[in-house]
Amino acid sequence: MSHGSSLSRRELLQRIALGVSLTPLVSGGLSPVLASPSPLLSVDAPEAKAVKYVEDVRKAPGATPGSSCASCGLYQGKNGSAQGPCQLFPGKDVKAAGWCSSWAPQM
Repeated sequence: MSHGSSLSRRELLQRIALGVSLTPLVSGGLSPVLASPSPLLSVDAPEAKAVKYVEDVRKAPGATPGSSCASCGLYQGKNGSAQGPCQLFPGKDVKAAGWCSSWAPQM
């Protein structure tokens, strides 16, 4: 049996452990770089008008205090972000400070 180019069991296990430990760093570190920001939803878009979307909750008649996009169950932006994706508008971002008539509390 030739041992010239084969790995020992210990070396193999060390390489596997290193690869497994680095996987979250590589995948998590590349996703923000690879992900391009989505375009911002226009308040004039037909889908925005259908749900009375506004970019500032203070300008929304009928909005209750604390009911901005950032506190909506449909909003998928990161905590503290200025804008992010919404399940109602695939491929578009909405302002975290915005509001629409489909607002639903987070569960």
